[in-house]
Amino acid sequence: MKAYSVYVLALLSLMMGAACSGSGDEAVKVVQYKGPEAETKDLVTIYSDSAKTVLKMTSPLEQKMQNGDILYPKGLYITFYEDGKPSSMVSSKYGKYDQSKDQYFVRNDVVVKNITKNEQLNTEELYWDKKKRIIFTEKFVRITSAKEVATGHGLTANEDFSDYQIKNFSGSFTLQQ
Repeated sequence: MKAYSVYVLALLSLMMGAACSGSGDEAVKVVQYKGPEAETKDLVTIYSDSAKTVLKMTSPLEQKMQNGDILYPKGLYITFYEDGKPSSMVSSKYGKYDQSKDQYFVRNDVVVKNITKNEQLNTEELYWDKKKRIIFTEKFVRITSAKEVATGHGLTANEDFSDYQIKNFSGSFTLQQ
């Protein structure tokens, strides 16, 4: 009986050793998750200063990433306010906040409207530098006012789009009423 127990114990040890040992090809690979750590649907964010609304941002979906960046894969809509009234608006089909640069980026059918001056900017991508309080792009731009349309490549403007400069002006034409 004692010899039988030793034999079974030896057999179990061999089986355990064979099960634990294996080639490096069978090792489990660790995959690091790179997706969002949090999602918010139907986002509405309001920024205020001295109890006055200065900015309202809405998005159907916000995704906060592990590195601090924020994605708006279904679009972004921002309204700027002056004296409690909307002064300008920005809309796009995609947006991203880059935490390391403290900068927003929007693309795909970007529209900026200056309500006060009745002007509209159309482009395919635009950056908003929060620290410098400017918006800019190197892409094609079209600015439409009540009287004319101006086009070019590249633009720098203050964040409420009340003052702007087209870098490579390509032309303008007057609208007839």
